[in-house]
Amino acid sequence: MDLNTVEELVPTSDPSDYRAGDAWLAGGTVLFSNGSSTLRRLLDLSGAGWEPLTVSGHGLEIAATCTITQLHGFAAARPPAAAGWPALDLVHPCCDAFVASHKVWNVSTVGGNLCTALPAGPMTALAAALDGRALLLSPAGTRRTLAVTELVTGDGQTALTCGELLRSISLPAHALASRTAMRRQSLTTLGRSAVLLIGRVDPDGAFVLTVTAATIRPIQLRFDQLPDAPELRRALDTAIDSSLYHDDVHGLPEWRRFMTEQFSEEIRSELAGEPEERSP
Repeated sequence: MDLNTVEELVPTSDPSDYRAGDAWLAGGTVLFSNGSSTLRRLLDLSGAGWEPLTVSGHGLEIAATCTITQLHGFAAARPPAAAGWPALDLVHPCCDAFVASHKVWNVSTVGGNLCTALPAGPMTALAAALDGRALLLSPAGTRRTLAVTELVTGDGQTALTCGELLRSISLPAHALASRTAMRRQSLTTLGRSAVLLIGRVDPDGAFVLTVTAATIRPIQLRFDQLPDAPELRRALDTAIDSSLYHDDVHGLPEWRRFMTEQFSEEIRSELAGEPEERSP
């Protein structure tokens, strides 16, 4: 890491303490690895004391400082209050999508992964797929909520304003109670996600498909009920312009589009309970 311009570490979770040249510090796994030549202070959230995970009748609130280890452990323990949330089955594969050691899991945070806004961010995929809403606090003292699908706007880009702090992500009970299916693909066995799709069927029968990693920002398709294959394909073509498919060393846009189309149909078929097609 190279942060030799930093002059002060300030323990605070008060957005009003923010000033030009500051950066919010949670786990710091990306901040320290990328370095900086402009930062002057780090505003350390490690002592904020925010409860990592809070269950209520409305759903699950995940603090921005919740580590990947804490989220993974919560899903494994499955407390009684979360017994009716089968969508928590997504947590483990999304955590595994980091392709990182447990040393990283112990430090890396859910909020940090969202704010970094990499297309392959698995916490972005998880939160977006489950209709997550981000609570944002500004230095001026105002607060607002924003859907995670709107928070991440591009490759490394977010809707955060200067100094704005991500406080938590709330996952609603109706999404957590849904049936889900997930598909992920990388060009290499231990490579970064190049395609990550999550589909869900809510208790009322609505179908939601969320595309991440293949695209520069989360793309979500919604249907009142499970569509058939042609309807889903048409909706994908309409929702995802060719310019939205990500292009980097982890996969060409054409390949990502092909895999998105294939995985979306696999997810639709699985959630519809259709028999798996077998090669002769």
